[in-house]
Amino acid sequence: MKQLIGILRATLLCSVATLAAGNNAVAQANNWPSKPIRLLVGFAPGGPTDNVARILAEKMGSELGQPVIVENKAGAAGNIAATALTQATGDGYTLLYNTSSIVIAPWVYQSPGFDPLKDFAPAGLTAAVPLVLAVNMQVPAQNPKALVEMIKAAPGKYNYASSGVGAIEHLTAAQLLSMLDLKATHVAYKGTAPAQVDLIAGATQFTTTTLNTVISPVQAGKLRALAITSKERWSGMPDVPTVAETLIPGFESLAWQGIVAPAGTPEPVLAKINTAINNALASPEVRQKLDQQGTIVLGGSIEKYRAYIKSEYDRWGKVVEQAGARIN
Repeated sequence: MKQLIGILRATLLCSVATLAAGNNAVAQANNWPSKPIRLLVGFAPGGPTDNVARILAEKMGSELGQPVIVENKAGAAGNIAATALTQATGDGYTLLYNTSSIVIAPWVYQSPGFDPLKDFAPAGLTAAVPLVLAVNMQVPAQNPKALVEMIKAAPGKYNYASSGVGAIEHLTAAQLLSMLDLKATHVAYKGTAPAQVDLIAGATQFTTTTLNTVISPVQAGKLRALAITSKERWSGMPDVPTVAETLIPGFESLAWQGIVAPAGTPEPVLAKINTAINNALASPEVRQKLDQQGTIVLGGSIEKYRAYIKSEYDRWGKVVEQAGARIN
């Protein structure tokens, strides 16, 4: 009997402790945020991803009543910042402004430092940036079909630049070449800037690079934009057709972005973050700033973002395998 009473007493104490812990978690979630929030960005200050993150961080801070402070942890194609998030407490005070690299890296790198399907709690999809098929001004092709014919006539002769092996610029170009049965040589650089310098100089002939990095050189007459990888044309370059309407019906490739928290972050906190994201994206001021950079506003529910991450993870895995873009 004494043993039974002891077991019952221990069970009761455990239940009380569990209930207290649950109530404490609820209270913390209800009071969130009570201090500034860190938003990790895996790329350098002043870059296209950083610019978008800062626009949203400022507006989200106003929505949440606490500053959202951008903290740059550049390196390894965003892997350093993503790995840092896995080491943070899941309380909503450390977030990651992620790019599509979080679903590409596990396929490219043997040990990226994180699992995007297990280590992150999706908070919301924010935006996407189309890529542009662009050539240097010495290339005679004036349209996408002319470039295809040029490459087809001399397999392996022409080079295309990217910001690195396994980067979305590399994989998008590789996917296009594969679907069109073309052969060209990939030249990987350590970043978009050096890749663009050599492209302008004529060391490489073409690239698929993000729209917000190519706007200035195209407008300055240093590069020629042939096609864009979004489903629709961009209003800032209305004469540039889509890949879908000129080469491959239905083709789309976007460098998408979003916000994730560490796994285990309370659902009420994630819901507040998601609301702040969508309210910020609905702001006319934010939408105007993003449109000027060629950035497509997205948004939506947590469930939508979770499903999108999974579908993109599966999709890019196939592309990486096809392109042979593994890094050991």
